[in-house]
Amino acid sequence: MKVIICGAGQVGYGIAERLSQEDNDVSVIDTSASLVAHITETLDVRGYVGHGAHPDMLAKAGADDADMIIAVTLYDEVNIVACEVAHALFNVPTKIARIRAQNYMRPEYADLFSREHISIDVTISPEIEVGKMVLRRISFPGATDIVRFAEDHIAMVAIECMEDCPVLNTPLHQLSQLFPDLMATVTAIYRNGRLHVAQSNDQLLVGDLAYVICQRDHTRRTLGLFGHDEQEAGRIVIAGGGNIGQYVARTIEKMQPRTRIKIIESDRERAVAISERLKSTIVLHGSALDQAILQQADIQEADLMVTLTNNDQINILGAAMAKRMGCRSTMALINNPGFQELATGVGIDAHINPRAVTISRVLQHVRKGRILSVYAVQKGMAEVIEAEALETSPLVGRPFRDLDLPPGLRIGAIYRDKAVIRPNGETRIKAKDRVVMFATADAVRVVEQMFRVSIQYF
Repeated sequence: MKVIICGAGQVGYGIAERLSQEDNDVSVIDTSASLVAHITETLDVRGYVGHGAHPDMLAKAGADDADMIIAVTLYDEVNIVACEVAHALFNVPTKIARIRAQNYMRPEYADLFSREHISIDVTISPEIEVGKMVLRRISFPGATDIVRFAEDHIAMVAIECMEDCPVLNTPLHQLSQLFPDLMATVTAIYRNGRLHVAQSNDQLLVGDLAYVICQRDHTRRTLGLFGHDEQEAGRIVIAGGGNIGQYVARTIEKMQPRTRIKIIESDRERAVAISERLKSTIVLHGSALDQAILQQADIQEADLMVTLTNNDQINILGAAMAKRMGCRSTMALINNPGFQELATGVGIDAHINPRAVTISRVLQHVRKGRILSVYAVQKGMAEVIEAEALETSPLVGRPFRDLDLPPGLRIGAIYRDKAVIRPNGETRIKAKDRVVMFATADAVRVVEQMFRVSIQYF
């Protein structure tokens, strides 16, 4: 696939890195010569210094025969115009734009990005996507990661196995026998830096990270089975009142009005504006690294501190300080993958990588076949994929025990007629089923073929 990426910042770099690893033909455009030099020196991509919305630059990058343009610069208007030019002059089939300003995304303007108006196929709002991720993690505090599939009926939950985990040293096939009505399947295990698809005889050990695919309504029970019965936070302090912080606070105010929220914002004008927009949230002007401000926010009595500024160092140090001052749990937004292990080392309970969230959205549209959703885990080592089974798929009609699945693939759940099915040896996939599976990077191409429309179908 030939792809043009406008923007070589953190998001653009992450997308280029992933697509180039999969042998796609990638060209990157950015006005910063240093960013273009860095991305071409470290990745197998072509780089062009210039304005991504200018026709001559798109032509140099090969827009005449490009399959996709992904515009992820810091400026919404540049992203919008780049997609428009790619459509009008070069007829690029798929156009994806990063949109940060929430005014563009309001429900009353839902028709704005359509072929009749602005021809953009997919809009990605990283702030909203990350905000939703933060809210899911707040709702399920025992989960290291959680994503929903199949119209929110199926969840993928990453669960850390602690010393008090009740299911340690138990073969996974016994879990199905002990809890026959639990709609949950352990699909993969991350251990000592290595990720492998789970087999029925595998056992969980202390320190493992288990990737479980389950019916959404069984998520809390699944967490409890693994020894995680943490209570949902009732008192939350948020550092950073940008788009993400405001989205999280506003949603909690609406959905959980009894939760007490305080926001720490370093910019005085923004702090005043936030206090006027939000109803019950208390807004404090100051730095999340100021102990006096943290004390003013009653951090020692808080159940959760969420650091959502645009500075990784502030997020990490602010969360670490909060934990040391008595906050029960902390969560930090971390853009730089190199800081993620550091965050764990200083006692931060959870972190969120916004780049991974955005890359997952892009991969959904890069993947061939009837792929409906994609979520990348462990820096691209694997993906959780939701796909629709077609009549011509080799999976349809055969019992699971007779399927010749690759070693890097495990099916976790099936969604059919508004019901979730936990697969066993006798299960047969039907056409139009939604299949949620865990696939290592090596198995992704096989998954695409399994859910691709065959020529015989026509």
